[in-house]
Amino acid sequence: MAEKKQFRVGVNIAWCKGCSLCVGVCPKSVLELSDRLKSTPVREHDCIGCRQCENICPDLAITIMEKEKEKDSEKEGDADA
Repeated sequence: MAEKKQFRVGVNIAWCKGCSLCVGVCPKSVLELSDRLKSTPVREHDCIGCRQCENICPDLAITIMEKEKEKDSEKEGDADA
């Protein structure tokens, strides 16, 4: 069974104007508005990497990146050799 990919959800809070479009479009409810009305990833582990939030953000404040677990494991393996 293949390992589930994990994603990092980056939000530039300086650019986020709190429109909540990203919150409404996320199929996994990863994002919520904070009490300062800024988008915040509260369930990042549930992110499936669909990038709907990134694409709908009018301020380009959201970036989705795949976490690179495999490369970290390879580096650890190389150290043992």
